[in-house]
Amino acid sequence: MRELLHFDSMVTPKIITFIYWLLLAVAAITGLVMLFKGFGVMRYSGFAGFGMIVAAPVFCVACMLLARIYCELMIVIFKINEALQEIRAR
Repeated sequence: MRELLHFDSMVTPKIITFIYWLLLAVAAITGLVMLFKGFGVMRYSGFAGFGMIVAAPVFCVACMLLARIYCELMIVIFKINEALQEIRAR
């Protein structure tokens, strides 16, 4: 309990993992919505609908990759903090 109250251990890296999985779920749902919207748009414009159908998985993968990069950068900041804490302790 003392570690939590005196900031001796970090809680945020655990939260970042949850945020990563949440961002992956949002990206997947957004990709599926775009895919189904693309089929709906095909009724009015075949080219635009096809473009959305092609763009949906590309957008989904790009969002997942960006979420991974963002979360990894945040984790790296905390790893640097841990390394500096060890150096200071010596």
